[in-house]
Amino acid sequence: MSLANPLWGAPRIHGELLKLGIDIGQTSVAKYMARRRGPPSQRWKTFLRNHADGIVAMDLFVVPTISFRLLYGLLIMGHGRRQILWFGVTAHPTGEWIANQLTEACGWEQIPHYLIRDRDGAYGEIFLRRVRSVGIRDRPTSPRSPWQNADAERLIGSIRRECLDHIVVFSERHLRHVLLCYMDYYNGTRTHSSLNKDAPISRAVETAGRMICRPDPGRTASSIWQD
Repeated sequence: MSLANPLWGAPRIHGELLKLGIDIGQTSVAKYMARRRGPPSQRWKTFLRNHADGIVAMDLFVVPTISFRLLYGLLIMGHGRRQILWFGVTAHPTGEWIANQLTEACGWEQIPHYLIRDRDGAYGEIFLRRVRSVGIRDRPTSPRSPWQNADAERLIGSIRRECLDHIVVFSERHLRHVLLCYMDYYNGTRTHSSLNKDAPISRAVETAGRMICRPDPGRTASSIWQD
C-alpha cells in the first residue's frame, strides 16, 4: 500500500488498514513503510506537464515583403502538444484585432486557463478587457525576457529557418497562405523530439511494404520488399 501510494503518510495508511479490519498500531505502520527515494512531491517538470493543456502562448513577428512593406504575423500555439492553433496576418496590429484572433483560435468553448505573452504595446486595453471577460488568466512576461515565452520564440525561429527565409513575400494574402500551409505541415507532418518523434497531431506510421526473409542458396537470407 505504501509503494502504490507514495503520497500517503502513516496516518492515512493506518486508517485504510483499520477499514480493512487489520488492527495494528500507527507506529508499526510508520516503521514498515517504504522509504521514498525521490522528493515527497512531484517535480516542477511534472507540474508543468500536468497543466500544459491549459496554457496558450502568443507572439507577434515581423515579415518584410518584396516592396519592403512590413507585415505582422500573430502566432498562437498550445503548450500541450506544441500545436499551432492560429496564424493571423495584418499590417496594423491593434488590441481589438489581436483579441478577435484569440477568439478565432480558441473559440468560446475551449478557452485556455492561462495565456503567456510579452508586453508589446499593441495588445492594449481592449485586448486585456476581452481576456478578462472570458476568464483567461493573463500572464505577461517580464520586460526584456523572451526566454519566459521560450516555446513561442523557438517556434517563430523554426518558421523563419524552415519557411520564410527561403521565399519572398509579395502581399498580405500571400503571407497568410504561406503560413497556413506551414501550419498544416507543422501540425500534421513535422516530428518533434519533445513528442517522442511524433507530430503535434499524432501521425500514424506509414508502411510502404513489409520485409520478408526467404532462404537463398547463395546467401543465408535475402530481404525482399513487397507492397
